[in-house]
Amino acid sequence: MIRKIVDFQKLTDDVLQMLVQRYPDGYDDDDIISFRNANNELIQAVEVRSEDTIFLVKIGMKLEKAMEDYADQSDDLVDNTDTDIEVDLSTLEADEDTDE
Repeated sequence: MIRKIVDFQKLTDDVLQMLVQRYPDGYDDDDIISFRNANNELIQAVEVRSEDTIFLVKIGMKLEKAMEDYADQSDDLVDNTDTDIEVDLSTLEADEDTDE
């Protein structure tokens, strides 16, 4: 299995989506992995896994904001889709009533 450490600024949409799915209400202290890098700097990250890769995503305030924005965008798309379907269905029902 491949292991990658990723900064939030370099996240792909797929990894961001995995983060939002794994931590829909955000992550807490129990989810954070702490380690020191080669420069002896303390790194904190959260883990997500795909079929072949383990991602350690460095955390910070900007990551939390990116996750919130992505979740809000996804919710907006779902809300708009539902509304469009309702409008289309009501239009179809109205057409059927006038044909009788």
